[in-house]
Amino acid sequence: MSKQSLDENFPITVFGGPTALIEYGGLRLLTDPSFDAPQAYERAPGVFLEKTAPAAVDPATLGPIDAVLLSHDEHPDNLDRSGRALLAEVPLVLTTPSGAGRLGGTARALAPWTSVELTRPDGGTVTVTGTPALHGPEGCEPISGEVVGFLLSAPDLPSVYISGDNASLDVVREIADRFGPVDTAVIFAGAARTKLFDGALLTLDSALAAEAAVLLGARRVVPVHFDSWAHFTEGREELRAAFERADLADRLELA
Repeated sequence: MSKQSLDENFPITVFGGPTALIEYGGLRLLTDPSFDAPQAYERAPGVFLEKTAPAAVDPATLGPIDAVLLSHDEHPDNLDRSGRALLAEVPLVLTTPSGAGRLGGTARALAPWTSVELTRPDGGTVTVTGTPALHGPEGCEPISGEVVGFLLSAPDLPSVYISGDNASLDVVREIADRFGPVDTAVIFAGAARTKLFDGALLTLDSALAAEAAVLLGARRVVPVHFDSWAHFTEGREELRAAFERADLADRLELA
């Protein structure tokens, strides 16, 4: 292994909402595909999720995707109609056990703390390990559903944590205890809130995202899930301010 390969910043391209392309070990991995035009989705009587901006890319121009890392399939801000169409063209979708059952096709269940090996173009492998995530306050799962995060690792590459929709620092501590420090953290932020939980956080707010970076020991933080949807209550400026207050501005990578 080379020191340079462990230290370099591999490309992560953020397209808006929770969707990002991670180019890692020669593999092209896409998180939570959300490409629909701006519109409103009714999630419960009188409860809407409103997309306010288009994605920064047309999925037809993405090129080949080796795998989709889908934190959950039940919410349109994480998997919309265009994203579902893309799944049919992808050789592997890693997601929750319940989501894999609903999606079928190339979807494969990845429960927390279980792992799969992906073959790299150079003949090596990347290990993808499922991590827990709590999409709201304690006891939220019957309403918010099952969510999974991901940990990417290889002997010659930096480690990468992808949080998925998680609102719990206790979950982050558990992941840090098992895998920390991690090199890069892709943190779903945005302080998402809806009426279903009386305004409780459904994802980390900006201050909690900075705390998560400290817990993980991450030298690079790429936030996603903080724009393009009306239920995201904090955005770019709040993230920048929170990381500056925590003296972590040099770790924050905002597109």
